[in-house]
This record gives sequence, C-alpha cells and structure tokens, in this order.
Amino acid sequence: MNPETLAALDQAKRDKRPVVLATQLPSGEQIVLPDPAAPDELNAAAAHALERDESGTVKLGATDWFLHAYNPPLRLIVVGAVHIAQALVPFAVPCGFSVTVVDPRRSFASDERFPGVAISTDWPDEALEAFVPDSRTAVVTLTHDPKLDDPALDRALKSQAFYIGALGSRRTHAARLQRLRDLGHQDNALSRIRGPVGLNIEAVTAPEIALSIIAEIVAVRRNAGMPAKPLPAKFAP
Repeated sequence: MNPETLAALDQAKRDKRPVVLATQLPSGEQIVLPDPAAPDELNAAAAHALERDESGTVKLGATDWFLHAYNPPLRLIVVGAVHIAQALVPFAVPCGFSVTVVDPRRSFASDERFPGVAISTDWPDEALEAFVPDSRTAVVTLTHDPKLDDPALDRALKSQAFYIGALGSRRTHAARLQRLRDLGHQDNALSRIRGPVGLNIEAVTAPEIALSIIAEIVAVRRNAGMPAKPLPAKFAP
C-alpha cells in the first residue's frame, strides 16, 4: 500500500467516512472508493460492500477486484437508563453496536444497573453534541420525559443518524412532534423519528419492547423495506 492510499484511509477513519479499498487482482493496483474517476460499476460494487458490511472478491467485466470495506463502527445511543434500556443493551451488543447509555439521573445511570456499558451523565443535548451521530449511529429515547427526550431528538434530527426512535404512545408522539415543530423542525425531518419505537409485535414487557426496537434498527440498517412511519393524521401535511 502506497503512502497516498494509506493517508486516504486514515483520513476517512478520522472523518468517520465509509470507504472501500479496492485491489485489482493480480496486479495489486489499489484505489479508495467512492471515487468519481472510477468506473460506475466499481463504485456501485463498493457501495454494496459497505451496505452489507462485507469484504470480498467481485468480477467486473474481465477484471477481479478484492473490495475491503472500511465502515465506521456501529453505535447505539440510548437516552434513558430505564428498564427497557437494560433489556436493549444485551440485544444490541451482539448485533455489533457499541452502546452508550445517556441519563443525567445518576441513580438510574449507574455501573450496577449497566455493568460494562459506557454511561454518560451529561444532559442529552450535550451528550449528542459530543457524540456527533453519523450514518452508522442509531439514537433511541426512552425516558418519557420531554426535558430529556426532546433535546436529544432535536440534536439527532440535525445529525446523520440512520435511525431515530422514541418511546411513547401515538398520543404522546403527536405531542412530541408538535414540540419539535415549535423548535423549527419540518414534517419531512420529523418523519425520520420512528414513534412509537419498534416493530409492531404487540410487545408488552421490557424485554419484548427491547426486542422490537433492535429488530427495527436492524431492519432499517439492512434496508429491509422499512419506510419511515407516517405522521399521525392530526399532523399530516
């Protein structure tokens, strides 16, 4: 690997930008993708490798390429150190997510309740500002407290987070959307919030709700036909 290629990979890592190192076989020629100068089919193959999080060899025309996907780490930011969060973390970690639980209430956000989990006791807006959610980050709010959930959602909507979910009934979510509207968010942005959070599996218990949440996060990440949930009729354009 030449110094220019190594520098490009290092810069992408610092920028948390997904890239693919494409190596032509057997010549060893390398290129960092996406690259406007590269053939469209090579850029498309690189995009597919990043989407699937898979490295491997592809044949394009008469040429073999080994595509090494370099994705930023998957992250899950959970706002609210509640029972559902305690159930959600054990689902998220094996799915490849680095989890941080955010809650300024230190009696909730404790090592005893979340052993081995990164905890932030900053206010959610400050925590989200510091974490800078990117296209590999999911954000879930679980507190039911507008003082905590709303600032987190406000920051998440201004980020590239690929998933934003909020716990609460349809009535609660409708009120939440209006508050966020009052902060200046438009309906097309608000449609990114999945609320009530999670797949509709008639979940009742904390573990069942946590299962529905991680299932929806994975489905969205894998583009499994998961369009954003429509706005409640009262607030639909």
